[in-house]
Amino acid sequence: MKFPLLLSGMVALVAAGCTRHDSPSAATALPVAKVRLTTVRAVELPQISEVTGTVRPVQRATLAAKTMGAILDLPVALGQRVRAGETLARIAADDTAARVAQAKSQLGLVKRDFARERDLFTKGASTAETVRTLEDRLTGLEAAVREAEAMLAHAEIRAPFEGLIARRPANPGDIVFPGQPLLEIEGIGGFEIEAGIPETLVATLPTGTTLGCRIDALHFNGVVRELSSAADPATRTVNAKIAVPAGTAVRSGQFARLEIATATQRMLLVPAESVSLLGQMERVFLAGEGNRAVLRIIRTGARRGDAVEVLAGLDAGDRVVLAPAATLREGQPLEVQP
Repeated sequence: MKFPLLLSGMVALVAAGCTRHDSPSAATALPVAKVRLTTVRAVELPQISEVTGTVRPVQRATLAAKTMGAILDLPVALGQRVRAGETLARIAADDTAARVAQAKSQLGLVKRDFARERDLFTKGASTAETVRTLEDRLTGLEAAVREAEAMLAHAEIRAPFEGLIARRPANPGDIVFPGQPLLEIEGIGGFEIEAGIPETLVATLPTGTTLGCRIDALHFNGVVRELSSAADPATRTVNAKIAVPAGTAVRSGQFARLEIATATQRMLLVPAESVSLLGQMERVFLAGEGNRAVLRIIRTGARRGDAVEVLAGLDAGDRVVLAPAATLREGQPLEVQP
């Protein structure tokens, strides 16, 4: 009864051995793939620290009320373009206007009295003291008129520069008080990125340093224009302003990333087009012994231009297939193209 079992086990072992023996022939049956190769490079490059910032217009202002009263007119809308000196809001100031009229009336009366007494003094019919008193009153009333006119001028809010209305927290009819914000205006003359630079990186960023900047898919170089001399004790950062090149398509309030180069380190680079995805894993194909494709799972880091940093899986000098075809398989023979 045991012989049939032993015989069947031997047959299974022989069949398994034949299957393993025939597997190399399956690889040789694959067609020759024409490929181009590149070499994994070991280079010394600076480490990149990323800092976030916000796009701001170079010119911006919050316009607030300087006098109490109701808003009579607010003839601007969000996003509207305004000219320098254009009236943006008017506040009711009847009491201030009355004060101006009263001060001017008193000034006119004193001017006439002063002129009369000065004429009488030249004829010996008045005293020098009377003339000096009237002259002092005249000077004081002229100052009072200028003050009242200045307060009346505060009832009109004018644009300090050409720009766009960014915020309008007030509305016609609102009662406003001195210091209450009415409008925010942003200039159209250029943009900058405001960022808090960690104090550990400030030493590498003197004014005039060029930084790589990214806003969504947009890449450009900005220049450090201003750098605060003091650090924020709460965040341990230093406020910096990075100039955005003229003509760059950015908008106020956009989120920006700054790339700051620090100490150099040795790293391996491979062209990004050599790396493909296998599910959740990154892979490349190498030219192995006998110019056969060798699949290698790798781990990548930051992108450096057209190349990508290799953190694990490759060594310097490895020959990697450039832009491997989706049909390339492990063990497939390779024909290297120039």
